[in-house]
Amino acid sequence: MQELSVRHLLGIKDITPQDIQLIFETADNFKDVLNRPIKKVPSLRDITIANVFFENSTRTRLSFELAEKRLSADVINFSSSSSSVKKGETLLDTVNNILAMKVDMIVMRHSSPGAPHFLSKHIPANIVNAGDGTHEHPTQALLDSFSIRERLGEVAGKKVVIIGDILHSRVALSNIFALQKQGAEVMVCGPITLLPKYIKELGVKVETDVRKALAWCDVANVLRIQLERQQMKYFPSLREYTLYYGIDKKMLDSLNKEIVLMHPGPINRGVELSSDAADSHHSIILNQVENGVAVRMAVLYLLAQKG
Repeated sequence: MQELSVRHLLGIKDITPQDIQLIFETADNFKDVLNRPIKKVPSLRDITIANVFFENSTRTRLSFELAEKRLSADVINFSSSSSSVKKGETLLDTVNNILAMKVDMIVMRHSSPGAPHFLSKHIPANIVNAGDGTHEHPTQALLDSFSIRERLGEVAGKKVVIIGDILHSRVALSNIFALQKQGAEVMVCGPITLLPKYIKELGVKVETDVRKALAWCDVANVLRIQLERQQMKYFPSLREYTLYYGIDKKMLDSLNKEIVLMHPGPINRGVELSSDAADSHHSIILNQVENGVAVRMAVLYLLAQKG
């Protein structure tokens, strides 16, 4: 059997195009499982997985938990808001205490970039990064690419634009790495204040006019404005942002071609996307959520083989 080149999934930057392909082929099989009447396989029956979330999450945590249960793993959930972290315990002590209970794998979200990388050097368990600050969110990028592949046949050669708050987005960075490794062309679009200063060095096109970006692309991945990460004002108001960067169905219908519309969620309806755009035939937003479970099952299964 083929196996991954890594023991942990810390970021897309660390994996190879062959790894991505293997994850997708494995996810295809698991997607078939999820469409059966009995949606469970005994693949990880003796594995214990801890979901360690130091930041709020709905979709990602539920998706991972469901993926783990579909694989028959034993699951424990940890939330920092009700833990000893509030009493001053360090990250390493928290995780070592969880590992002392004989946990095999850790799925972790943390507000500090590099937290999973730090842990991977100090603990024996496999680690899956479920988002570290504004750095990376590898499983989201994988499920986004998997969804594009499902809708358009392949990712290679496709033009993908990522629109919105690129500066504070971990999804944007992981998506740029994933799409480029699969041979797609990538553009970022947003207000100049929300584009990282050296973004061009990643080999992406940069555009500030959303209409030009939509006319160029095959796929538009729209990000929300991450107000909770912004320490200062980057644009005058949400209303003004919507005026210049909000996408509605009228705008999509005015294009002389069909494009695919994506969003990692949660959507701020009426800000970056209008309801009629989010619910239109262009949108594969709910397909992304469905594919998230299959892709995360594939990642957990393949990492478990590495031990």
